[in-house]
Amino acid sequence: MRYSEFTPFDIVLLAQGLGVTIGLFLVTSLIGLFLGALWGIVRFYRVLVLTQLITFVAEILKNSPVLVQLFLVFFGFPAFFHLNMTPVNASVLTLSLNTAAFVYVIAVSSIESIGRDQVEAARVFGLSRWQVLRHVIAPQALAFSIGPLTALLVNQLQVTSMISVIGVMDLAKIGATLNLRTLQPFIVWTVVGILYYLAAKLVASLGARLEKRLRAHSAFRGL
Repeated sequence: MRYSEFTPFDIVLLAQGLGVTIGLFLVTSLIGLFLGALWGIVRFYRVLVLTQLITFVAEILKNSPVLVQLFLVFFGFPAFFHLNMTPVNASVLTLSLNTAAFVYVIAVSSIESIGRDQVEAARVFGLSRWQVLRHVIAPQALAFSIGPLTALLVNQLQVTSMISVIGVMDLAKIGATLNLRTLQPFIVWTVVGILYYLAAKLVASLGARLEKRLRAHSAFRGL
């Protein structure tokens, strides 16, 4: 390999890597949030067999290393079931399910934090279980869960760096490539770290702003 100095095109490479990282993060976060919330609703309705299955899957996903899950999805399942799995598809599937497992835990905790007296009062006034979930539980649970969800998403943004090991050209992979070409690890990884930090800071700031608005909206306003 021929080593060389940094070039202006390296900025384009870093920008492309950052774009891949953010794109995969957004896609997997949206899928994970949807699945995790859906699993929480299933738990709320106490669908016995399905709830037990979801809880079992969530326990496995949140208590095993993401890197092992990624290798299993990319190398293990395709070899065992004779499937074609691209690095991007394996990354999306793994990160989405891993995110969903933690969102499920947060959703269950948020729902269970709502006082039973509120639920019983709503049922007394004739609201169906779906109406109770939609009008009583969901708004409060959402306000309670924004903080933990923000922390989870910031962590999942960092976790995306693991997908570089299976060949996805994300920010971490671009950093490794530049490091090999320039042999300037301090400069390369400092820049990569700063970019990850700025992206995480943006997610945390948006989450804090949303939490503040939701809590202000749901706060009790006395006379």
